[in-house]
Amino acid sequence: MNLDSFRCSLCGRIVKIKDRSDAPILDPNMGFGVCKNCIKELYGYIMEDEHAKNHSHKHSFADTLGDLLEKNKPHVIKAYLDEFIIKQERAKKILSVAVYNHYKRMKYGIDHAGTDDEIDKSNVIILGPTGCGKTALLSHLSKLLDIPFAVTDASSLTEAGFVGADVEVAVRNLYYAAGQNIEKTEHGIIYLDEFDKIARKSGENNSITADPGHEGVQQGLLKMLEGSVVEFTARGQRKHPEAPTIKVDTRNILFIVGGAFVGIDKIVAKRVRKGESSLGFGAEIPPKEDSDAKFNELIHQVRPEDLMKYGIIPEIIGRLPVICTLETLDEHSLLRILTEPKNAPVKQYQKLLEMDNVQLEFEEAALLAVAKKAIERKTGARSLKGIIEDKMLDVMFDIPKSDKPRKVIVTEACINEGVEPKIIYLDEENQDNAEVAD
Repeated sequence: MNLDSFRCSLCGRIVKIKDRSDAPILDPNMGFGVCKNCIKELYGYIMEDEHAKNHSHKHSFADTLGDLLEKNKPHVIKAYLDEFIIKQERAKKILSVAVYNHYKRMKYGIDHAGTDDEIDKSNVIILGPTGCGKTALLSHLSKLLDIPFAVTDASSLTEAGFVGADVEVAVRNLYYAAGQNIEKTEHGIIYLDEFDKIARKSGENNSITADPGHEGVQQGLLKMLEGSVVEFTARGQRKHPEAPTIKVDTRNILFIVGGAFVGIDKIVAKRVRKGESSLGFGAEIPPKEDSDAKFNELIHQVRPEDLMKYGIIPEIIGRLPVICTLETLDEHSLLRILTEPKNAPVKQYQKLLEMDNVQLEFEEAALLAVAKKAIERKTGARSLKGIIEDKMLDVMFDIPKSDKPRKVIVTEACINEGVEPKIIYLDEENQDNAEVAD
């Protein structure tokens, strides 16, 4: 019996048959067929399971937990974050303690296995303006602890019945970040970014364009945050009753949700002012304050009731007991970010040009101009590298044409007026004798 195509009994795809290799398992008489993609997936699961069985006694996460805790106490975690993150002292302390306690909770659970004695999980909600370092903090944290870390855009998640991604996608992303190792996945960190975008539209500060399924997304996240077995299909596969699924227990996954929460400072200000007289002859007129300073003062006063007014349902807030707040970065902070951290943008470009036998130098005024541009764009540290990249494009294009030792000096005029950086050719025998390039 000749067939041009068949429907895979596992994933449901219709597969065209060009030769026998397109249908590794096919029985037309029984109406059963499995495509080669599903065969590869099944083989991968079998090999992973065999590998886990053979190495579980050597590489169990539980065996390394005590060592992880001993090496990564809160003050050690914060000291490491200080090398990469400027300011945000309070946020670094909160996250250091939260992560340390999370893994202590795991160890307590292992040491008291089989008893009803357990410590509740403390997931984190992190609030701060765009470009203040939320994702960077968590990324460096995961590198220090050497645990899987995955970022999922919460605004892409929708309630069942709406077009979009299911909440299980967050766990699936962590699974692939962990190299498809289920044990590593079950002890990783998931960061749900843009969490403020799924606030229900009945909240005080929400847009009328909010997706009607957003409150349902929050409901869908409840069990996952608390700890449950999440079942999902492999990446690229549709949900299908007979499709192979992967099961991950989220009980020991640390969930951190975050976003800019634009306007929450106004909700806090309203609560703080409540009861104070603002009208009449006896009212005290408050002095005009710097907007960033006022925001930084208010953001640290966020309470669960403010998040509820914003549109986060109470059940979710109950599962996010740790509130971590980040401040707006001022000009001085952005200037420090450009040069001080280990991975500072200026240091990165200097290393790149060193590979072409070139010294890169930024004048102080040029760095200040970059910081000012970032503040004008209201994107925080996120846009710093982009601003430099834009001004360095032509130089980086032309530099590899010659291998002579040179120095590139970026001035304030380069940033503000688009003037080309100065290129100085250095005398290889005596670098003090330099001739300015034409």
